[in-house]
Amino acid sequence: MSVTVVGSLNEDVLIPVSRLPGRGETVVAAGFALAPGGKGANQAAAAARLGPGVHMVGRVGDDAAGDRQLAALAEARVNVSRVLRTRGVATGSATIPVEEGSGENLIVVLPGANARLTPEDADVDPVRRADVVLLQLEVPLETVVAAAAAASGTVVLTPAPPRPLPADLLARVDVLVPNEPELVALARARRGAREPAELVALARRLTARPVVVTLGARGALVVEEGAALLQAPPRVRPVDTTGAGDCFSGALAQALAGGAGLAAAARYAVTAAALSTTGRGARGALPDDDAVGTLLPRTPAAVPVRP
Repeated sequence: MSVTVVGSLNEDVLIPVSRLPGRGETVVAAGFALAPGGKGANQAAAAARLGPGVHMVGRVGDDAAGDRQLAALAEARVNVSRVLRTRGVATGSATIPVEEGSGENLIVVLPGANARLTPEDADVDPVRRADVVLLQLEVPLETVVAAAAAASGTVVLTPAPPRPLPADLLARVDVLVPNEPELVALARARRGAREPAELVALARRLTARPVVVTLGARGALVVEEGAALLQAPPRVRPVDTTGAGDCFSGALAQALAGGAGLAAAARYAVTAAALSTTGRGARGALPDDDAVGTLLPRTPAAVPVRP
């Protein structure tokens, strides 16, 4: 059982605020904290907390932030032998105001060394041999395409930040995992809230492959050929939602690598993601398999979505 993540590593700057600022507005922060981040590294750490055999493919700068990101992943039991140093370039970073009380956040990312990850970096044994290869879009698109082409196992793509996906990439993706705004953007639909049945239609318009749409506090929508299910999460008291989507993707990949079907993997993933919101930072409350297993009986059963 193995999961290889090809993607970004960032140092997060977490800034607690009483409320998130509006456009052109200044809000005074209560302080700040540094934490490991990046969609790729967050997903790898989440998967490794839940099971063995997780590898990370990416780039960091030749700086102290890079040292911290490698140490954090190694501590999470992620194999970092394919995370390369890039001289003369800073490690990627993200500035994240977090609203106290709700845990909602905004994220501004500076790619740094992530932008230097090449297709050759992704065509390596951990990608070719993995049961599941987990991808996102915080590294160059051509590198994502190369990783999907090199994979022999299940390819899972979180299309974030959203951008048009080449047909050859979509054809190689076995499970697409957008959130609601990403799905709307990829389907080139108008913005706005939608009912689950409308999201199912958008997912099927976008691709014939399975799609899992993450819906935040509403859970996830599992769209497969001939069936669609809405999977609600268990109830928890959220502190910070930063990284919950990454935890979901890492947990989904680990469950799929272990042989779970997509609906069961999504139920496991919404449970893990809910637990991840109970601490600060993208990795402050990543659960282990025992914690997910304990809460899983309190996760509601999925319900069918009718057209």
